[in-house]
Amino acid sequence: MNKNTLLNAVDIEKLCDAAAREVDIEVVQETGSTNADLMSRLPLLQRPVLRVAVHQTAGRGRAGRPWLTVPGGMLTFSLAWHLPQAPQNLLGLPLAIGVALAECLNTLNQNVQLKWPNDILRDGKKLAGILLESAAASEGGTWIVAGIGLNLQVSDELEAQVGRALADAPWLAQMDRNLLLAQLLNALASALQQFAGHGFSAFLPRWNALHAYANQSVHILDHGQILHAGIALGVDLLGCLVLQTEQGQVNVLAGDVSLRPAT
Repeated sequence: MNKNTLLNAVDIEKLCDAAAREVDIEVVQETGSTNADLMSRLPLLQRPVLRVAVHQTAGRGRAGRPWLTVPGGMLTFSLAWHLPQAPQNLLGLPLAIGVALAECLNTLNQNVQLKWPNDILRDGKKLAGILLESAAASEGGTWIVAGIGLNLQVSDELEAQVGRALADAPWLAQMDRNLLLAQLLNALASALQQFAGHGFSAFLPRWNALHAYANQSVHILDHGQILHAGIALGVDLLGCLVLQTEQGQVNVLAGDVSLRPAT
């Protein structure tokens, strides 16, 4: 295995800034799901935890969909973090996390954009996805677990399994994996601290500036059926997609709905 692809918790921690050094870092060779691992441990956690797996065998995306991975070809990790807000006040959090990741990747010359609600696109194809889960904390506020899957090298076989073209990032695949993960963790830790103090308002203009389908015709699908059709204007303070339809403006809550460009 290329030494640049080896992950080591001590090396990652050395590359972290002050906010990220508050996070306990765990590296495992294989697990079912880093999100599931951390969700099961939330009642016991005292500090934020980053858990990264070289390979996930049962990764999940939104709405319970499987997240297929290839050993070494992806960066798959989850971050558990305590926030002071109640769960119902975290609707914009997945979008804030998307902003943090996209801005970090763009500093690495990836030229990515955001697809509402949870995807990061490069050249119109999915480069990374976010799965956010949460649980009310006994000490007040909410523990969240943000799971991230970032495609580094995508094979033809994986695209065939997924059933659509995917983006990857060959240059990032050549980076020292510990440095890449540390930079992403630095961005996430900073964003979560900002969200704790200001909510989604600190991220709203930044999300809209990265909006992949700004002012384009889109369909909002619910279990494959078109729920809404209109022009995607951006997002509001709750993280809802603002859609201009023939019947007027509609603010769409994420839930399990999906966005597709109108063909």
